Amino acid sequence: MTGAPEMPDAAVQVDGLSKAYGSVMALKGVSFAIAGGGYFVLLGPSGGGKTTLLRLIGGFIQPTEGRVLLHGSDVTGVPPNRRPTSMVFQSYALFPHMNVERNVAYGLKLKKLPKAEIRDRSKRILELVGLGGLDSRMPNELSGGQQQRVQLARSLVLERDILLLDEPLASLDAKLRKDMCLELKRIQEKVGITFIHVTHNQEEAMTIADRIAIVADGILVEEGTPREIYETPVKRFTAGFVGENNLLDGTAAGMDGDLLAVDLGFGIIHVDPRGEAVAAGSPVTLSIRSELLTLAPPQDGIEAIPATYLEAVYLGLTTSHLVQLPDGTEVTVRRISEASPDVSFTSGQKVKVGWQKPHGRLHLA
Repeated sequence: MTGAPEMPDAAVQVDGLSKAYGSVMALKGVSFAIAGGGYFVLLGPSGGGKTTLLRLIGGFIQPTEGRVLLHGSDVTGVPPNRRPTSMVFQSYALFPHMNVERNVAYGLKLKKLPKAEIRDRSKRILELVGLGGLDSRMPNELSGGQQQRVQLARSLVLERDILLLDEPLASLDAKLRKDMCLELKRIQEKVGITFIHVTHNQEEAMTIADRIAIVADGILVEEGTPREIYETPVKRFTAGFVGENNLLDGTAAGMDGDLLAVDLGFGIIHVDPRGEAVAAGSPVTLSIRSELLTLAPPQDGIEAIPATYLEAVYLGLTTSHLVQLPDGTEVTVRRISEASPDVSFTSGQKVKVGWQKPHGRLHLA
């Protein structure tokens, strides 16, 4: 079993966590630790194991191997209602016959708290999530965003110190999702508890997260701040999943001074190995973000490879220029749309794709 990183103030620590459904391994020996009081996001493709991991932390399912510690206590066999966690599900799951206040207060009534305390806590939480004055509304009188806020309030009112959110914004439209991202971040900072949020939407993750863990194919691929995950991904999978990275596969051709020469099959490029010892003949991947590429003649300090221009795709703020390399690989060059009218290319035109040498990142796996 692989131990999680040492973190004395960890709110959550996962040690060698695996989950099998018959012959299918949904999680494969995952280990990590989450500091208390932050917004932690599990990001990855659908079916990668994110929700399984979240449900294991919440106690809704039990692991095949490994353990879960919350605030240093092993809770692996402890049921959900005895853990310091509460859950916000993807579906709103509100009681249709209860108004907003009664929906929010339901968990407190099960705990048999005094009526005055239930009323005060419910009112305070409704104000916090922006639903003050709507306590008498029925669920069918609320918008999707308001219903999601009710579910959030119903979890927060229990005053647990770890909140688990399973794709809570998946059913909202794009504009409302952006608004709710900002609201969730504001609420988390206000209440100061640990949020663990599952999503496959990278923009959502970038907006809300203090730290992001990439989860795919049942493993924890890598973890870091949003800026680290976006700008300096370590793993090839992360570079291909987050942002708009172009991946160029080649073979290490040996060191050329301080740079590693990489043979793409139609030309040699150079990349900073960043301390990695790479044997000549090894398969490697180079990633370059689309916004760091240019369509320009070769210049000093610029790597440049030949390509054939395909088309431009206008996306509002940016325009994506699609080109094809000699080996058939398609590459995207993204530019601010205001600058695009100054650049005129036609389909089939021979061009050069260039980038500053430090902008290329080497990936061995």
